[in-house]
Amino acid sequence: MNRHEHKEDEVRRMMDTARPHVPGDLAARAVARGTRLLHRDRVVRRIGWALLALAVAAFVVWASVVRPWEVPPAGTTPPLEGW
Repeated sequence: MNRHEHKEDEVRRMMDTARPHVPGDLAARAVARGTRLLHRDRVVRRIGWALLALAVAAFVVWASVVRPWEVPPAGTTPPLEGW
């Protein structure tokens, strides 16, 4: 018996057995769970956008104070010769 025949026999056995009992409130529970998941995803997305906005604001404030695009002042002065 090759692998394909073995799987086919297993599927036939599964189809011949009695089907399990499905709870009557399964659809209602699925809807409630889906609603909770959508609500949680929406809250997580809003928190993520808020954190991103705060990070951008913090970067703008930092950049305006530090001004990283300007050349820093020289730490030493050049020697004065010829005075």
